[in-house]
Amino acid sequence: MKSSAQRVERLSHPEESLVEMLTIGEIARIYGITLRALRFYEQRGLLKPLRRGGARFYDSTQKARLQMILKGKHLGFTLSEISGLLDADPSAPRPTADFTLDETMVLSQLRHLEERRTELDQAIEELRATHRRLVGARA
Repeated sequence: MKSSAQRVERLSHPEESLVEMLTIGEIARIYGITLRALRFYEQRGLLKPLRRGGARFYDSTQKARLQMILKGKHLGFTLSEISGLLDADPSAPRPTADFTLDETMVLSQLRHLEERRTELDQAIEELRATHRRLVGARA
């Protein structure tokens, strides 16, 4: 018996006669994200799964968009920024394997992440100092 991740729904699609489609549950398992996150991305207009009744089905274009959303989040971009990057080339039939980033965007994001790292390092040090005081008070 095939696992649900191996099972592929085949649906008729206007642009393609027969295309492999995955359910929302399968996509969630494959990419390790929640159903809630997928629905939120759809609500924000980042994903546009095919709807059949109450069911959502994801084709290769939507899977590519999800991969780009997850990559953008990993790089520290906001969902609004990711949306802009995804929609930067509306003539493209589907997202490419990488965002089109210019030098200004890259440098700006690097600065943002470095500032965030500094803030995190400070917070970690404060918590370590608090922990040392707590351990010292028990001794």
